[in-house]
Amino acid sequence: MLGDILPNKPSSKGGQVPTRSADPSISVRGHTVDLDAVTHRYGTLTAVADVSLTVRAGEIVALLGPSGCGKTTLLRLVAGFLRQSAGSVRIDGKPIDALPANQRNVGIVFQNYALFPHMTVADNIAYGLQAHGRPRDDVRKTVERFLEVVRLGEFRDRLPRQLSGGQQQRVALARALAVEPTVLLLDEPFSALDKSLRLDMQIEIKRLQRQFGLTAILVTHDQDEAMSIADRIAVMNQGRVEQFDTPINVYDRPATLFVTGFIGTTNLLRGKTLHSSNGTTTIALDAGVQLAIASERHFAPGTPILLSARPEQLHLYGEASADRWPVRRRFALPIGPNTMHDLETRDGATLKIVEQRIGAIVDATGEAWCGLRTEARPSLFESSSQP
Repeated sequence: MLGDILPNKPSSKGGQVPTRSADPSISVRGHTVDLDAVTHRYGTLTAVADVSLTVRAGEIVALLGPSGCGKTTLLRLVAGFLRQSAGSVRIDGKPIDALPANQRNVGIVFQNYALFPHMTVADNIAYGLQAHGRPRDDVRKTVERFLEVVRLGEFRDRLPRQLSGGQQQRVALARALAVEPTVLLLDEPFSALDKSLRLDMQIEIKRLQRQFGLTAILVTHDQDEAMSIADRIAVMNQGRVEQFDTPINVYDRPATLFVTGFIGTTNLLRGKTLHSSNGTTTIALDAGVQLAIASERHFAPGTPILLSARPEQLHLYGEASADRWPVRRRFALPIGPNTMHDLETRDGATLKIVEQRIGAIVDATGEAWCGLRTEARPSLFESSSQP
């Protein structure tokens, strides 16, 4: 069936399609993507609000956020399925706003794979190449190359319904990569897979991205997925990017209260600022302790404050000291080699602490003291209200 389906070659009117190598053994080079003050509205609803960011050549950027935050809309604007209300999208510095989707040369892997059900694996991979008018011999060689890349050579003549979810995902990837796209767009590509298969496919995506030097944009609501795959993460909320940074910086140094609450698990303790100078802020927590916290932010004395500490930044002690506060241990849960302690402070705040478990959990309830680990660097945020 290869070569029997030859759609018309897309017109080049409206802009030039980036050139592609006819040699399927040549790796794709990464390209830059710039979003400059991009805004998109659906009627009176603003789905994307003044977003500016740059995706560097050869990196994976994850658009991460809750449902309705605008991440999928932003991906569709890059793909050309939507035209932004304002702003510009550029690839390698050249605006692509006037180009229709089929002339932007971006590869797309959808959540539901979007394979042609009546075509074999080989014909699905060949489809984009044929649509671009590639010579038949080149199509055949490229299909063989990418069947090998995604390890599906023995499945070349099967239909999508005869494949597992992970195999269908690899076909979708091969089809997207075969046309040597300037950018690879991934729209929640793992959401339909079970946990173990999802991890396998995340590793596969990263392997292929590195092998071909691709620039890729991944849309996901899964924090672990973004943290493990992406070189940088754009955390989105209500159409805006609240932080754009490496996974480690997003986790360790959240820029906003939304980011610290959305990424991972955190404990929030209320208090007020006593004084702030020379990169150190001294706070009085409602839980009953004064702490000196390293912080780049400056807070005026008396400012209501929220201290954000990750579960692994806290430690449970059996005796009091000046930098610890009293807690009531409510219960403890074994989680593999660790124990998660559920605690309550004297002002009613609940805390979760993760500590290494050695042997059985002993005396999981009762009074104790909580404190920051020596190496902990919690975050401080201004709080608009006190309980």
